[in-house]
Amino acid sequence: MFRRVLIANRGEVAVRIIRACGELGVETVAVYSTADRDSLHTRIADRAVHIGPPLPAESYLRIPSLVAAATTTECDAVHPGWGFLAENAAFALACEDNDLIFIGPRAETIETMGDKIAAKEAMAEAGVPLVPGSDGAVDLDGAREIAGEVGYPVLLKAAAGGGGRGMRLVDSPAELDAAYRTASSEGQSAFGDGSLYVEKAVVSARHVEIQVLGDGEGAVLTLGERDCSIQRRHQKLVEESPSPAVTPEIRADMEGAAQRACEVLRYRGAGTMEFLLDSDGRFYFIEMNTRLQVEHPVTELVTGIDLAHAQLAVAAGEGLSQTGRANLRGHAIEFRINAEDPSNDFRPAPGTVTRFRPPLGPGVRVDTHVEEGYAIPPFYDSLIAKVVVWGEDREVTLARSQRALSELQLEGIPTTRDLALDIASSEAFGSGDYTTSFIAEAAPSLESLRRGAA
Repeated sequence: MFRRVLIANRGEVAVRIIRACGELGVETVAVYSTADRDSLHTRIADRAVHIGPPLPAESYLRIPSLVAAATTTECDAVHPGWGFLAENAAFALACEDNDLIFIGPRAETIETMGDKIAAKEAMAEAGVPLVPGSDGAVDLDGAREIAGEVGYPVLLKAAAGGGGRGMRLVDSPAELDAAYRTASSEGQSAFGDGSLYVEKAVVSARHVEIQVLGDGEGAVLTLGERDCSIQRRHQKLVEESPSPAVTPEIRADMEGAAQRACEVLRYRGAGTMEFLLDSDGRFYFIEMNTRLQVEHPVTELVTGIDLAHAQLAVAAGEGLSQTGRANLRGHAIEFRINAEDPSNDFRPAPGTVTRFRPPLGPGVRVDTHVEEGYAIPPFYDSLIAKVVVWGEDREVTLARSQRALSELQLEGIPTTRDLALDIASSEAFGSGDYTTSFIAEAAPSLESLRRGAA
């Protein structure tokens, strides 16, 4: 195992990885911007290094600063967390060039799966089902042609992006031109690449993903699925495992597809294969996230496997403790608590947390970096906590979720806590019969959203 690891991130993910390292006897070095000088992750690490001013481009996204922090503190490895540079092939290469082990996939894997076109080609080689659409990036004329062939509605997607940026749903030919220009501009701004590809929009679909671990030599462990269909603007709000829509047969097929993909890639570390699941039980590859996911605790609770520990073990050359398919036990649901105002179109809400009392009790886990008096800066992602609940079955987990969210006290700023409680208590979510359109369809019945429409 490593002696010392630099955590190239901040907030909740930095806290999560620092704790995992500590449990394995690994020293940690935190990095921080001026805005994060007093943040929790800087205090629980063995050492903390200032890397720049608040803006990410001048701190957490500056590869030379991060590499310098790791080398000057004599780290063996770098853990990128999620977000920022976690899926940046240049960062992985920079680590390797400076004799630092990058705790994640090889740079070439990150590059392949980060390019939506190359990723689709790799998945086709592995026999993974793909959504009908263009074979690569297309110009506006090409988008019109492909959309006419596969039929509307279609999705325009940035070839170099993810997280809902550079993505537009197009319902008719009349909307295509404007949507193409907007998506291309957004892709250029977010990723430095405005190229787009076209996919058939799978209606009444669920967003289901398979967690994987690979040893880099072809051995793979799949860890069941997570249903991530509760989203707003293509960004996840609630995740659960197992999915109410996935049968044992569908699960076996999806895990089999994920395993084939990882074998072809010789995948190393933790990753997630994301699929759309239609109402007839057919699934289609969307993308692969070559990192640990925000929602990984859901999988940890139903498998009993610590994914952060597993990442560190693989990167240290210790391999996987098991391969094949992990056993699943019980049911888990994660609710993301964001510093946003759901009644005001989810507008970010930085400010000072005046009261914070996380829920306790059996089956409840809270991952956070927030404390009372913590000032949430306006420069970064709005995620401030995750309430993750486990129970023997979905009914128990739903009841426990409502109890836990009711107990959560988080004051001083608007958050999505009330929305999470509304969702957990709703008949639509309780039934398990929901799709990626849940927020739009359920909005009239959710009090936390109705307040904004009043």
